[in-house]
Amino acid sequence: MTFKEELREKLKGKIPAEKLEFLPSGFQAVGEICILNLNKELLGYKKEIGEASLEIFTRFKSVCNKTGEITGKFREPQIEVIAGEKKTEAIVKENNCLYKFDVAKIMFAKGNINERVRIARQVKKGEIIVDMFAGIGYFSVPIGKLAEPKKVYSIELNPNSIYYLKENLKLNKIEDKFEVIEGDCREEVDKLVEKGVGADRVVMGYLPPPRGFVPWALKIVKNKGIVHYEEIFNLDEDKRDKEVGEVMKKIEEYSKEQGKKVKLLSVNYVKDYRPHVGHYVLDLEVD
Repeated sequence: MTFKEELREKLKGKIPAEKLEFLPSGFQAVGEICILNLNKELLGYKKEIGEASLEIFTRFKSVCNKTGEITGKFREPQIEVIAGEKKTEAIVKENNCLYKFDVAKIMFAKGNINERVRIARQVKKGEIIVDMFAGIGYFSVPIGKLAEPKKVYSIELNPNSIYYLKENLKLNKIEDKFEVIEGDCREEVDKLVEKGVGADRVVMGYLPPPRGFVPWALKIVKNKGIVHYEEIFNLDEDKRDKEVGEVMKKIEEYSKEQGKKVKLLSVNYVKDYRPHVGHYVLDLEVD
């Protein structure tokens, strides 16, 4: 029996029969939290739907509903608890890494699971890493947990993310490898460069594409160092190749301004971003 069918059985007689067709067919599981996206026709019955969901899935402690789109400077979700415990903090285990965060304050991209491991596995023993958009540790945690870096500088602007980044480094027992820096990547990279810091690898794990930040990645990366840069391209191969060429042309302009050269090592598909468009990561070698 599907989730929608189970809900229908639980809610017969509790909500009008004509409303049953609007019941959700799926949900998002985040640790012990179930997140629904209810049709507006059902908002008057959200408590009943939430309680029915808890009966169906006893592993969940609370049920939330999305009340709007991702908003604001820090891309915060709009979520409310509709049943169970009044908690929105969750812990997710992924690739032997633990991530604690608040689902009402932080958006967690589960679709990037393979990319987080792919980058971590490229890190060689003793590397110095700069994670320019560290968030709650999406890339920093697996790098610290699955690789053997000498030092990781994790830079993040969002104070809520900074809090959970520090929590996650402690949770995974890897905090001794890290320096957590709160601030704008451009300003903080300039400060690191002034101190003589050079990175073997720079992670730019952020969408929309952080094109304006590329000069700072190039500024701090060492010769023969690697930059992992995120972009969105057409899923059609011919169109994608053209778009990759256009992005590389701009990156090469940045590199020439700094007297450097950039070589494209690979174009890595991460996931579908929207219809006909994919999320990709460019691996770049800088010399």
